[in-house]
Amino acid sequence: MVPNLTTALTGPLLDLEKHVIGALPTIEHWFRAQWQEHATPFYSSVDLRNAGFKLAPVDTNLFPGGFNNLNPAFLPLAVQAAQVAVEKMCSSAQRFLLIPENHTRNSFYLQNVAALAEIIRKTGLTVRVGSLIPDLAQPLLLDLPDGGVLKLEPVRREGDRLKLDGFDPCAILLNNDLSGGIPAILRGLDPDQTLLPPLHAGWAVRRKSNHFRAYEELALVFGRLVGIDPWLINPYFSYCGGVDFQARLGEDCLAAHVSELLERIRAKYAEYGIDKPPFVIVKADAGTYGMGIMTVKSPDEVRDLGRRARNKMAVAKEGQPVSQVLIQEGVYTFESINEAVAEPVVYMIDHFVVGGFYRVHTGRGADENLNSPGMHFVPLAFDQACSLPDATARPDAPVNRFYTYGVLARLAALAAALELEDTDPEFHPEVSL
Repeated sequence: MVPNLTTALTGPLLDLEKHVIGALPTIEHWFRAQWQEHATPFYSSVDLRNAGFKLAPVDTNLFPGGFNNLNPAFLPLAVQAAQVAVEKMCSSAQRFLLIPENHTRNSFYLQNVAALAEIIRKTGLTVRVGSLIPDLAQPLLLDLPDGGVLKLEPVRREGDRLKLDGFDPCAILLNNDLSGGIPAILRGLDPDQTLLPPLHAGWAVRRKSNHFRAYEELALVFGRLVGIDPWLINPYFSYCGGVDFQARLGEDCLAAHVSELLERIRAKYAEYGIDKPPFVIVKADAGTYGMGIMTVKSPDEVRDLGRRARNKMAVAKEGQPVSQVLIQEGVYTFESINEAVAEPVVYMIDHFVVGGFYRVHTGRGADENLNSPGMHFVPLAFDQACSLPDATARPDAPVNRFYTYGVLARLAALAAALELEDTDPEFHPEVSL
């Protein structure tokens, strides 16, 4: 199912897609050079928003949790990409330990863990799933929605290596974003037991503002490369620290940044003749699961938050307090499926696009966050791969639109690579784990 783009404001986007398709050899050559210079994240997912006049990533997840939502027809792409990623990591790898989140009640997330494990198994590795659940002493069998069973085994530390009973893995893949902090069992591991993603990719250390700073720099380079205004692919952003929503600290800083960002967006809307009210998204600078996020159209809105809204914004995943916030340009989504707003999510392993799906929400508007309770997924949305554009077709033909989605997802993954380089505690002592 390919969604409708329900806006008449397609001119700039058609122009963007035309530039991207026309510059395909240049783009692919540039990406190849970048991947040779920078270590690609093992995997990632990128949330995109398509406003018809602008197409931009608004979030990049380095611990993606929706592999069960991908089109099964693209499984060979995922396996091939995983094979490349494993060979880069350790060409002699035979045993792989996958460590998921600790929660066991979200059966759809567990189905994702099973799907991810199966992709890695098909590369020829032996895969077992270990758990960091406190006090887990025996293997835990969990029923899956598809009728299968996922086996979680307690992880133990022996010296500087992680092991399961009778299993000493060559490498460890985290599907746990470390929102609650870095457990001692993961610190100081044997360098020969590769841990991916690295610990500083977890939300205990990572900050969205660092990511979008890296992305902004790449958008400028990419804009010059393709011949487009970088704003068409880049959401403006700013940052506020020292915020305490419950104590009403940092409101002036937040309101000032909201005001400044709205003015910048308003100027761009005037330049492109966009007759829509600009808005920004205020969200925690660390964390996921759509927590600590609100849509703002006036600086007064962040000064007049009610108690319920302040409580909602005050904590992120794992109950972590929010003291740093990202103020990000809001990008409308004018894509819809069955009259419900939708946004594409593109999945990558290494630097390869391996599929995607649409996040759909029947209770949210085009200017709201869709990653919230009530959302659902349309797993067969990308019925064609994101890597095979057709220069003879219209720029907005599905195969070309999906290629453009894939290009921006790869740009976001490259930004993540630069971000992780810039925050690697091995080379930047100021970064503490």
